[in-house]
Amino acid sequence: MQRYFIPETNITDNQVTIEGEDVKHISRVMRMTTGDHIICCSEEGRSALCRITQIESEFVLAVPEQWLDEKKKLPVHVTIVQGMPKGDKLETVIQKGTELGADTFLPFKAERSVVKWDQQKSSKKLQRLKKIAKEAAEQSHRTTIPSIEEPYSITSLIERSKSYEHKLIAYEEEAKAGESAALVQTLHEANVNDRFMIVFGPEGGLSDKEVGLLKEAGFTSCGLGPRILRTETAAMYVLAAISYHFELN
Repeated sequence: MQRYFIPETNITDNQVTIEGEDVKHISRVMRMTTGDHIICCSEEGRSALCRITQIESEFVLAVPEQWLDEKKKLPVHVTIVQGMPKGDKLETVIQKGTELGADTFLPFKAERSVVKWDQQKSSKKLQRLKKIAKEAAEQSHRTTIPSIEEPYSITSLIERSKSYEHKLIAYEEEAKAGESAALVQTLHEANVNDRFMIVFGPEGGLSDKEVGLLKEAGFTSCGLGPRILRTETAAMYVLAAISYHFELN
């Protein structure tokens, strides 16, 4: 069943008002009519089975018929810090990371990042990334959309990390050295609702200086198995491991 994310102000116990691009999707793409059912999710993570009662060019009205008890969130909160990669790889990380349950994405201005964030186009870039996250959340039947923020410097990242219980660096030099225990140990020590921050470098990896600063701030470097993963694959590996440990194990 099609799922839509609705601002909290547009949801009451008696009516849901859908606006923006979702109106076109409902009427023109899905070709829905009054009486059809959809699932509407609020910004707070509530979801309801709703029946469409009115379709206009600027809005769609629906009536909540059943509030759902959906358990779709990972049992822990995961923030993915992604060193700015080339091309559309950041979009891939956000799309697939959303499907796998990440809560927050923080692009990171790493020393070896080739791509630079254009401040003049920042608003448009963030809007596109948030749209990708929204569509991925709908497709994967999430009840929340992960947040995406503007790129962090190493200093601002370390400051942000102070509120997290578990802080990891995916470091290829550890993988080359055969390190395989840090991630597993961290998962075993973690409790439900703990906050994870995991840093991934860009194509060229993290510099020794960056790794040193992060370790001084309480981060633990870890390997991700015997193979060296592409930057857009590494976050997916860790999210899958977290899901397996907390949801399937």
